[in-house]
Amino acid sequence: MCDENNKVFYTSPVDEVQKSLRIDKFIASQITELSRAQIQRLIEDGCVFADDEAIVDKNYKTRLGDIYQIIIPEPQTAAPLPENIPLDILFEDDDLVVVNKPAGMTVHPAAGVYSGTLVNALLYHCRDSLSGIGGVARPGIVHRIDRNTSGILIVAKNDVTHRGLAEQFYNHSIERTYYAVVYGVPLPRIGTIYGNIARSPYDRKKMAIVKTGGKTAVTHYQTVETYANDAASLVKCNLETGRTHQIRVHLSSIGCNLVGDDVYEKSKKTMVKLPQNIKNYVNNFPRQALHAFSLGFIHPRTNQFLSFQTDFPEDMQTLIHNLKSISNI
Repeated sequence: MCDENNKVFYTSPVDEVQKSLRIDKFIASQITELSRAQIQRLIEDGCVFADDEAIVDKNYKTRLGDIYQIIIPEPQTAAPLPENIPLDILFEDDDLVVVNKPAGMTVHPAAGVYSGTLVNALLYHCRDSLSGIGGVARPGIVHRIDRNTSGILIVAKNDVTHRGLAEQFYNHSIERTYYAVVYGVPLPRIGTIYGNIARSPYDRKKMAIVKTGGKTAVTHYQTVETYANDAASLVKCNLETGRTHQIRVHLSSIGCNLVGDDVYEKSKKTMVKLPQNIKNYVNNFPRQALHAFSLGFIHPRTNQFLSFQTDFPEDMQTLIHNLKSISNI
């Protein structure tokens, strides 16, 4: 199935008969417009994704319940150009870069967004030292976070590192912690959300929890603080899996939609407890209040475990400060 702009395809979920097939063979059976050779080239160019991680191996085998995203680059799109955009670099060596991405920055060029991306900034900063696995448009990109999510990303400088990191994402061994400001308070306040996630059958731009099929998704959460008589709360999330929009979908499924999320419906009824000026501020927060706070992984070359974290960006700090200021109302 193709989305409305005819540039992105999604496969059906892999069933029992289709599991363990070579990825190019499976996609060719699903999308007849593409030949096996074209699909292999798309894989080489980093244009085939399982969740938000690029598939980097043409011999990759399908997994039960997987839905794959295939991005068809626009023929007229030129290679991204280096741009002198400041980067908040947490760590860098000859193999990789760990970056704190600001909210509002797209990770790589896509339809309608050809400059100002993290890739443009990386091309300027790293010059020729980025892995080629991500293709011309996505050099070095191993994984993605949403444009309006802030926080930590790893970028590979060479193909060996790229493959080593991609394998850790594939095996879900990367340690990832996020913080979200949500409407209401989760019940129970500490818990685990289980719910297979797949592309929504009603809106292909959204993900949804499905009763059958989809991909296993597990989010461990803990309520850190509550605000304004439980009108909102700060929630810490540790991902056991890393599905597209996982935190946003899982928390909304228990009635705790992220503040500022304009894709998944927000529940504003708890905001009636707030003064009008604070209520307007919270309900019009300009992006989903989600921050990729920490990330831990094994360095593919040194085998050393590395862990990084970064403070909340200013907008989330202000949001929390404003909610705290009226917590006793």
